[in-house]
Amino acid sequence: MKFINTGKAPKAIAPYSQGVVFFEGKLIQTCGQIPMDPDGNVVLGDIEAQTLQTLRNIEEVLKAAGSGKDKIVKTTVFLSDLADFERMNKVYAEFMGNHRPARSTVEVSKLPRNVAIEIEALAEI
Repeated sequence: MKFINTGKAPKAIAPYSQGVVFFEGKLIQTCGQIPMDPDGNVVLGDIEAQTLQTLRNIEEVLKAAGSGKDKIVKTTVFLSDLADFERMNKVYAEFMGNHRPARSTVEVSKLPRNVAIEIEALAEI
C-alpha cells in the first residue's frame, strides 16, 4: 500500500492522505458502522464517545476478517452536523495513530437510530 500526497492537489486539511495505491492483497469493505455496542445498544453521548465506539466496531470487523486498522485504505465519515468535525477529528487521529488513510467526510441530514456519526472503511487483508 502506498499513500499519495501531492502538491498538485489541495493539501489534506485533516488526518488523511489524498489517496492510497495498492496492487496486491484482498480487500474488505465494511458496512457503515454506527455507535452501537456488541449487544446492539446505541451509545449515546457526545461526538467523541460516538466516534470512538464506531471506530472500535470497524476494528472488530476488520480483525474478524484478518485485517486491522493499519490496513485501512479509505474511510468515509458521515456526520449529522459538520460542527462536530474538529471533535470527531481529534478522536479519529488518536485512534489511527500515524496511519493516515484517504478519507471523505460528508454531512447528512439524518443517520440510523438518530446517531451523530457513521463510518465505513475499505481495507487490505
